[in-house]
Amino acid sequence: MFVLNFVILSIMKTVIKNISKLIQTESKLIKFKAGNEMSKLNTIEDAYIEIKEGRITEFGSMDNWKGISDWNNTTIIDAEDGMVFPSFCDSHTHLVYPKSRENEFNDRINGLSYEEIAKNGGGILNSAKTTQEISEEELYEKSLDRLINLISLGTGAIEIKSGYGLNTKSELKILKVIKRLKEKSPIPIKSTFLGAHALPENYKNKKEEYLDLIINEMLPEIDKQGLADYIDIFCEQGYFNTQDTIRLLNAGKKYGLKGKTHVNQFNSIGGVKASIDNGALSVDHLEIMKEEDYLAFNNSECIATLLPSCSFFLGIPYSPAQEFIKRNIPFNLASDYNPGSSPSGNMNFISSLGSIKLQMNAEQVINATTINGAYAMGLENELGSITIGKKANLFITKPIPSYQYLHYSFGENLINKIIIEGKEFKK
Repeated sequence: MFVLNFVILSIMKTVIKNISKLIQTESKLIKFKAGNEMSKLNTIEDAYIEIKEGRITEFGSMDNWKGISDWNNTTIIDAEDGMVFPSFCDSHTHLVYPKSRENEFNDRINGLSYEEIAKNGGGILNSAKTTQEISEEELYEKSLDRLINLISLGTGAIEIKSGYGLNTKSELKILKVIKRLKEKSPIPIKSTFLGAHALPENYKNKKEEYLDLIINEMLPEIDKQGLADYIDIFCEQGYFNTQDTIRLLNAGKKYGLKGKTHVNQFNSIGGVKASIDNGALSVDHLEIMKEEDYLAFNNSECIATLLPSCSFFLGIPYSPAQEFIKRNIPFNLASDYNPGSSPSGNMNFISSLGSIKLQMNAEQVINATTINGAYAMGLENELGSITIGKKANLFITKPIPSYQYLHYSFGENLINKIIIEGKEFKK
């Protein structure tokens, strides 16, 4: 396993110089971008950034740089003519899981659907079984390795869900692992309780009893131990319906947990409106949309989270990104990193899918994977853009001809250096 050896030192100032282009600069705090604003991207050529105590204090053109007054308390990072981006903000992952599920991948290649695999004991129930068997320590070590790898690929903030436990002991096990990752990680992590991910085998045909267990036993213990920031539910045919969603979101509110729901992955059954009407911060998946689903976003500040790698991996429809843009509905792109339907958390690839499959231009993709992703985790004041006062979580590319090249060359590793709170990260 990788050792997390990153330490924030007490150096007063860090300067990144020789930046060919500084991407996603903002003069003031913004929540998110939507509609036509998603095609707007502020950049500065031949730029520098100054950072103190992990936060951005100044940036601009090298022509306006005042230089170094105190070399003893300054670290210089040379961008070597690469571009500098704010780190990716990945607002939807299931990173804490016990083992891969490539056998199901082979079943799908041989013609079984996601639903058929689930009915045969695969899918979420497969991961639930192995989660119940693994020790917390081993689960933590596996998850830490994955987290470190994602940081090295440019992710600077991440949300992690439970949902592979499906009983009180195992759901708490996952959430405790996420809490340990939070304490160890150099990047912000948000924790989401997804006990209502599926019905466990011993509650088959007893959905109300399982929801009672979640609400009356799991939630109080999660609150007592401070294990979650958000609450989630899989609102889908064969899983949980809109009434279940409303009930669970309202139960979460009593413990200060806002909703982040799975909706419209295979069917539109009213989950979007139920989620938004009951205070959800984000509604995620949205591969299948009806007119009433779009209308539900009116006069709300709920953000849509699109997960194109899930569509890529399962061969299901892609979310209609262009319709969201046309209707001025804010959305972000996230990885849905999980062992069953999106076994990759590489946000570089997600960015390329945004361009290739969702027909988004480079500016829209960058906004969707940075500032909008930050908003979907409640981190828009901390991350997602190059703005004075925000955390200096950044990545520096190799020399590239344009920022569009980052999405065009989808199979190439173009990241040269990772900067977390102003310091270079090495795994």
